[in-house]
Amino acid sequence: MNGTGIRLAAPAPGWAITADVIVVGSGVAGLTTALRCAAAGAKVVVVTKAQMDNGSTRWAQGGIAAALGEGDTPEQHLDDTLVAGVGLCDEPAVRALVTEGPGAVRRLISTGARFDTSNETGEILLTREGGHHRRRIAHAGGDATGAEISRALVDAVRDAGIETVENALVLDLLTDEAGRTAGVTLHVMGEGQRDGVGAVHAKAVVLATGGMGQVFSATTNPAVSTGDGVALALRAGAEVSDLEFVQFHPTVLWLGPDAEGQQPLVSEAVRGEGAYLVDAEGVRFMTGQHELAELAPRDIVAKGITRRMQETGAEHMFLDARHFGATMWAERFPTILAACRSHGIDPVTEPIPVAPAAHYASGGVRTDLRGRTTVPGLYACGEVACTGVHGANRLASNSLLEGLVFAERIAADIIADPTAPGVPVVPAPARTPLLASETRFEIQRIMTAGAGVLRSAASLAGAATALEGIHTASVDDLERDGKTAEPCVETWEASNLSLVARVLVAAARRREETRGCHWREDRPDRDDDRWRRHLIVRLTPHGTLAVHTTDTADFPPVRSDAAPSDGLPVNPPVTAETPRGTTLAALKEPS
Repeated sequence: MNGTGIRLAAPAPGWAITADVIVVGSGVAGLTTALRCAAAGAKVVVVTKAQMDNGSTRWAQGGIAAALGEGDTPEQHLDDTLVAGVGLCDEPAVRALVTEGPGAVRRLISTGARFDTSNETGEILLTREGGHHRRRIAHAGGDATGAEISRALVDAVRDAGIETVENALVLDLLTDEAGRTAGVTLHVMGEGQRDGVGAVHAKAVVLATGGMGQVFSATTNPAVSTGDGVALALRAGAEVSDLEFVQFHPTVLWLGPDAEGQQPLVSEAVRGEGAYLVDAEGVRFMTGQHELAELAPRDIVAKGITRRMQETGAEHMFLDARHFGATMWAERFPTILAACRSHGIDPVTEPIPVAPAAHYASGGVRTDLRGRTTVPGLYACGEVACTGVHGANRLASNSLLEGLVFAERIAADIIADPTAPGVPVVPAPARTPLLASETRFEIQRIMTAGAGVLRSAASLAGAATALEGIHTASVDDLERDGKTAEPCVETWEASNLSLVARVLVAAARRREETRGCHWREDRPDRDDDRWRRHLIVRLTPHGTLAVHTTDTADFPPVRSDAAPSDGLPVNPPVTAETPRGTTLAALKEPS
C-alpha cells in the first residue's frame, strides 16, 4: 500500500528508468545532495519542475549565513537562531547547522561559487540581516547570491554527468511490499526526451522541492512553489510539522492592491546596510519596538509594518535608502535597483513602497538529523523539510545554509545504507478527485484573507470551512457522478495547494497563541506553558487530517535509531575531477 492509499489521479506510467537515488528539486539542497551522492558512486537522477536553475534558490538575494568573520563563532550564530525561533528550535539541529556551516560554505566555494570579496584583503565580504548580532551574511553579485549559487551547482552537476529530468512535476511516491520507498511517478511537461507520465525507480527519494508560497495571493516564491513535496509526503504517509509558521517577508515591493503571484523582494540586506522603515509622514516606527529596530527578526518587523498600516489606514509602508547614493545602489544592490526601476520607482531618489508577503515555510515534512522522514527511504531537505532548525521563525539567510548542511547529512546516510531497492508495488487506479485549475485562485484568496499575517479564530474558521467545502464538493462529485477534473499540471497543482492549505489552517487553528511568524489577534500573547510544543499532522486513508501536539518542545526524532548530531561524516568539496566510486570515508577532509 502506498502510504495512505491516496494519490493524484494520473495515467499509468508509460516509461521508467532506474537509479540509486532520486533527487526532486534543483535548488541548493537538491543539487548538493545529488553531487555528494554521485561523488560516492551512486547513480543519481535529478528531477526538477522547470529548468535546472529556476527554483527558489535562484531568487535568494541577501546571502548565506555562517560564522566566517573575525570574532564571530558558531555559538553566537546558535544564540541568534534560537532567539529567532522563539523557543521551538531543536538545539541539536541548530548546533549541527552552525558548527558544520562554515565548512559547508567553504566546500560550496570549492565547488565553484564566487562570493563578493574585499579588493584590499581578498576576504569574503559579510553583511548583517535581521536577528543577527554580527556581520555573517556572505553574498555574491551584490544582491544575486542565489543566482550565483545556482549557477555554480548547476555547472557542477552537468560537469559530473548527473542525469537530469527537467520540466517534470513529481506526482507520488512508489513503495515496495514492505512499505519502503521504491521511487516516484512524475509527469514530464512536453519537453526533452521523455514525455507524459513515467516512473523513476530507486531505493532513496530526496524531496528538495522548495516551498509552498503560491498558496497565498502574493508571495516572493516562484510560480512552481505549489507545495508539491509536502503534499506528496502527506499522501505517502509521512508526518508534517509546524506548518502554521509561514514567514512573511517584511519588505516586498508593493505593486498595488490587486497584485497577485510572485512579487519582487527587497532584501533584508538593504536594511542591513542602513536603510530604515518609515510611514507616509517619514516617521521611523520600528525604533523603540525592538533593540535592533529595522533589523529585528522578520516576524517582529512584519508585525511592526502591519500594525502601522492598520494605525494609519495605509496599504503599505516605505523603505528609505536614498542616503545610499547612486553608486552604492548600482554596486551593492543592482538586482533590486533594476526591479524597482522596472516598476517606475527609483530608490536612489525616492523611498520604496513595501508590504509583507508570504516568503518561507518554517515547517514542513518532519525529519531527523539525517534528513529521514517517517517513511523509510524518503528524505526531505531545504524548505520542504522541517528539521527543527527554524522553530517558529527562520533567522534570515539560514535557509541556504540549512540546504547545504542537511544535504551533506542526507548523502552520508544514503551512501551508508546497505538496503537493496525493493520492487515497486503497482498501485490501483486512484479514486480521489482532482480540483479544477481555477480553484488555485480561490484557495489563494481564502488563505490570504483567513491565514495571512493577521489571524484569528474567526478568520481561520472561515478559511477552514471554505477549504473543506472545496474538498468535500470534489469528493461528492466523484462519488456521485464519477466527475473530476482532467489530470494535468494545473489540476495536480491545485490539488496539492488544497491539501497543504488545509494542513496549514488546521495547525494554525490549533495553536491558540502568538509565537514567531504565527500571529493570532485573538491570542496576542505567547503561552509557553501550553504551546511550547510542536504540532504534527498526518493525512488519514479517509482523506481527513489527524493533528496532535507533542508533549514537550523537544523536536521528536523520526526513528529511535537516529544518530546524534555529531555522528555523521562531513563531506568535502565535489568537483568534476572527483572519481566516481569514491567512498565517503575516502572523501573525509584532512585534519
